[in-house]
Amino acid sequence: MRTIAARGPAARPLLAAMFVVTLTVTLGGCSLPIADLPVVGLPANVPARPEATGVYPAVHDVPPQREQAVLEPEERARIEKELVAARDRQAKAGGAADSTDAQKGAKKKSTQAN
Repeated sequence: MRTIAARGPAARPLLAAMFVVTLTVTLGGCSLPIADLPVVGLPANVPARPEATGVYPAVHDVPPQREQAVLEPEERARIEKELVAARDRQAKAGGAADSTDAQKGAKKKSTQAN
């Protein structure tokens, strides 16, 4: 059986046409949304597309000035002390729970070993 290329110069237009059709289908498949094809279409419950596409956010706009004043150094120090105290209380409470869990685990191991 002979291939198309082996048939000589008479097959060149057929080969060129096949190449053009293949290239068109390949490139056309990348540029056309499948949902817009007449055979496929969109489901019935899809909301309508907006007429105008969305605009990009204004990235160069500067936000407005703050309405609240910045914390005073004394107030900031007071808040930091409160947070440190709360952290220490939590660490002590968590440490006590961890130590009791460790003691329970040690008791279980010792009773299982006997």
